[in-house]
Amino acid sequence: MRRRTGIPMATVLRKLEKIYHPPKTFLHYRTPLDLLVAVILSAQCTDKRVNIVTEKILYPKYRTVKDYLRVPVEQLEEDIHSCGTYRMKAKSIRGMCAMLLEKHRGQVPDTMEELLELPGVGRKTASVILSAVFNKNLGIAVDTHVQRLAQRLGLSSHHNPNKIELDLMQAAPLRRWRDVTVLLISHGRAVCTARNRNCGACVFATQCPSSLVLGRKDMAKPKKSMRRRT
Repeated sequence: MRRRTGIPMATVLRKLEKIYHPPKTFLHYRTPLDLLVAVILSAQCTDKRVNIVTEKILYPKYRTVKDYLRVPVEQLEEDIHSCGTYRMKAKSIRGMCAMLLEKHRGQVPDTMEELLELPGVGRKTASVILSAVFNKNLGIAVDTHVQRLAQRLGLSSHHNPNKIELDLMQAAPLRRWRDVTVLLISHGRAVCTARNRNCGACVFATQCPSSLVLGRKDMAKPKKSMRRRT
């Protein structure tokens, strides 16, 4: 593992929690199944769009795994169309629901191993479910905001989300793992955006390894060799 030379995690959490007071998750849900579906829909889609689709279209119509399996796949695709990659997501949702019905009596399991067996569920999705629904910190959900902030703040020098997660887990105490996700997302949306580094408005302006105020390069930019491969 490469050595990290960035802001201490304790400092990052202390400063950000004075500014932001985020919820357990930014996705709206009623039940564990709701959140599982919402997180699947959130891939390459904004939480705002997902919340619109789930609250206005899905939640009034779908309450159990059987509801998602009962309708034709074309209907589900139409319902989630605006979230993007709707065919793949509909397939994942139906496959996930079928496995929940077959192996878990229609209930969402509360272990990392069982969640990862479900179609369409990766570590990020599983970590969100375990943390928000079951209050279990078994991982840190690394979305695009968390990845970008981890790199810019020097919390990780990796570009692979799984390796970034390991760095963040080592840097933060287990009881704060959920806070790492929601606080970094909050700051990534408000100040340290993908398009611009608004360093003049950032609490880390004079500390950050990627600070424009200090004339430093953006550590979140992938290396040229990585851009050619992707």
